[in-house]
Amino acid sequence: MTQLALITGASVGIGRGIAFAAARNGFDLILNARSEDALEKLAEELRTTYGVRVDCIAANLSTSVGCRVLIDAVASRDIDVFVNNAGRGVYGPFVETDIDDVLNMMRLNMDAPTMITHALMPGLVARNGRILNIASIAGFMPGPYFANYHATKAYLRIWSEGIAEELQRKGVSVTTYCPGPTHTNFEAAADASGSGIFKGGGVPSGEEVGADAWRACLAERGVVVHGLKNKLNVFAMRLLPRTWQAKAVKAVTRRRK
Repeated sequence: MTQLALITGASVGIGRGIAFAAARNGFDLILNARSEDALEKLAEELRTTYGVRVDCIAANLSTSVGCRVLIDAVASRDIDVFVNNAGRGVYGPFVETDIDDVLNMMRLNMDAPTMITHALMPGLVARNGRILNIASIAGFMPGPYFANYHATKAYLRIWSEGIAEELQRKGVSVTTYCPGPTHTNFEAAADASGSGIFKGGGVPSGEEVGADAWRACLAERGVVVHGLKNKLNVFAMRLLPRTWQAKAVKAVTRRRK
């Protein structure tokens, strides 16, 4: 029987990569993002290429109303995999950021996955389903100029580990996938084009990261850091005092000329 995956933030970047990986494995899909046009374009490409069923639900998950739109739309569907990928960042010194922009980001990165996962949980338990949360290596360290974003990803990682332990005996796996800098629209959306994070080579594509995240989900792995370089960075941070961690991240994150 064909399985069904719900993917948020699916229209670009890592979410798009996950959608292609899931479709290649024969999963039917429900795709969510804010842009209906972008979703429908992706859906048609997936239907044509892989012959899977793809439904689209345009909703802004940075609002509780948008989350409820998505929850109500999938209430009658038997979802086997929930992929929480929707997320964004806000770049700059905290005192200079727009507080409404910051709060919208916090709602999208923390409230939305919490609210939607809670609503889907009875069905996931009944079907021995899977949850894939896209976190970040940012969740392992403080982040000057991205302070609130790092904090939201720390929440997502720690919350995911907690519910993973709770759900272990209920047959639901929770994979927390932690990429580093990735070529997506994240940089432009966060207004972080000058940050040193995205300078230099070796930054993977959203398609590459998405495919690897999907494989980790199917393998029912726990917390997974993408790539050797990111694994080494996370390990190195654990060896530094907390105050040094912030200084080290600040040196990399600050805007370059």
